Amino acid sequence: MIHSCRTERTERLPLRLRSAEDGRLLAVVQGRAVPVRIRQCFPWSEPHRHLSLRDGEEREVAFVDDPAALPRESREALERALAEAGFVLEVTRVLAIVEEVEIRQWTVETRQGPRAFQTHLDDWPRVLPMGGLLIRDVAGDLYRLPTLTTLDPKSRSLLWAFID
Repeated sequence: MIHSCRTERTERLPLRLRSAEDGRLLAVVQGRAVPVRIRQCFPWSEPHRHLSLRDGEEREVAFVDDPAALPRESREALERALAEAGFVLEVTRVLAIVEEVEIRQWTVETRQGPRAFQTHLDDWPRVLPMGGLLIRDVAGDLYRLPTLTTLDPKSRSLLWAFID
């Protein structure tokens, strides 16, 4: 897919991204730098592709299908923003899952360190086509769990209710 910015007339313009001095990601649109936030689009199984870049009012400024196709400077700015956003945390161990009123509290270990997060009771982990599970917490962060056979017995025991 061609990476572009959409204008009101839906014409396509080349996308240029850069990092601001304060660390925010900027999309240069019609010669003007617009601060943007990254919103991952479906499928969650490809967290670093299919990215919607949105302004402060949640309007899509640009869409990036494949960051690898961006010019080097833009790709590096996007990669820094993705790393800071911490889109997908790799879970290595589940320590606890506690159900509370309307919320499920998770305590896990990830490759990035220990984490605690919450999901709504009606939000269930999604089974990934390549194995494992994907969980989105109430803040929008994603947690990927590997194929369950690779996890320790306690983690498997805590997760059994989420598996068909």
